Amino acid sequence: MTGEYANGPADLVVEGCTVLVHDQDGGIRFEEDSAVVVRDGAVEAVISARAAAGRPARERIDARGRLAMPGLINCHTHAPMVALRGVAEDVPVEEWFNDWIWPIESNLTDDLVELGALLACAEMIRAGVTAFADHYFAMDRVADAVVRSGLRANLGWAYFSSQGPEGRERSLDFALRRGGDAGGRITTSLAPHAPYTVDDADLEATAELAREHALPVHVHAAENRAQTDSSLERHGRTPIGALHRAGLLDVDILIAHGTGIVEQDLPLLQQGGGRIGIATAPKGYLKFGWDTTPIRALHSIGIPVGLATDGAASNNTLDVWESMTLTALVQKSAERDPRWLTARQALDHATSQSARVTGLGEQVGALAPGRRADLILVDLTGPHVRPLHDVAAALVFSARSADVLTTIVDGRVLMRDRKLLTLDVDAIADELGARLPDLIDRGHGRRIQEYDAGR
Repeated sequence: MTGEYANGPADLVVEGCTVLVHDQDGGIRFEEDSAVVVRDGAVEAVISARAAAGRPARERIDARGRLAMPGLINCHTHAPMVALRGVAEDVPVEEWFNDWIWPIESNLTDDLVELGALLACAEMIRAGVTAFADHYFAMDRVADAVVRSGLRANLGWAYFSSQGPEGRERSLDFALRRGGDAGGRITTSLAPHAPYTVDDADLEATAELAREHALPVHVHAAENRAQTDSSLERHGRTPIGALHRAGLLDVDILIAHGTGIVEQDLPLLQQGGGRIGIATAPKGYLKFGWDTTPIRALHSIGIPVGLATDGAASNNTLDVWESMTLTALVQKSAERDPRWLTARQALDHATSQSARVTGLGEQVGALAPGRRADLILVDLTGPHVRPLHDVAAALVFSARSADVLTTIVDGRVLMRDRKLLTLDVDAIADELGARLPDLIDRGHGRRIQEYDAGR
């Protein structure tokens, strides 16, 4: 074959759709009657539907009436915790941890972790999530679930100082063994739990390991204002200050939540030498009665903020679409400014900023030549999104995750027209359900850790 198609037919052409496109300056626009051409798992081109009509392809998807956009990224979750969905509701965070979650998690087995992760992967695929950053235990089994599901993930094996050096060593061993698995769809991080469960010496050792092995770090910090106030009272520094003192702001780091970030933290974050990103999960903050992540202040110092759900035990779903809507609304309320965090800004947080936060900014987050072909097709024909005066507003404030019809990762279709192709939800849920009585038993009096946010 010669000429324009000398490389042979494309693997996939998604044609006739509106495409969400990122401009060079970070703006978002929508190209109508367009097509996405995929080859070798990557986006080869975004072209007009007319031009695509003559391009040979092994597979074509008629996407008329749909919008193609980068897949959503869940920047912080604990995927296996779907097994604890709804188990502890309407309680303060101290009671939630000490009386419910951490006693139940002492019953975890590797099989339960994998079943929970599989169910979580199915939920995320159906919600248009193509990648997630996970922070949990028994992470080899989570990695196995990622391989089976076809999703992309950054995975970190969580540890506490109460586990001794073995916890940190296990996290490092996992990160070195599984990074690059699934044809590169799995990347890894070191995963200390938080400054209130990991002491200064362990945080410093984590920073040294991150530098030595070129690994990012995924950690909870400044989860709420009470943690910040207690840390200031007991130690004279904020949780962000603890990360700074340990050297963790000079390595690549993903900080979960940050609703307790205060003004004195901003210079530390701005001066940090690593790639620093924050993950925000607003639904859980609303449930616990917390403040929200100060996205406007972080934006002012150039810190990207990605969208997240946290675990389903607190958030109830792994629906990043819901997080996108809530982020836009809560930020307007918190800032008392209807002009702040527009629909287009929310879409940017959900796509390119989330990719940067998870260390995937060169691979995904935009439909552009050379990026991995992680994309979703969203139905724009429902009565709740029409008429389409403003496509961005329709996506953020009208559309729902159930409007995602097709999910594609690395050019592979994982869900087509709402039908999952890689996972059997009923079989997974039935097997998990049979094991739940042993999981949720709290009669033993054990817990994996004590929640004391001021330590």
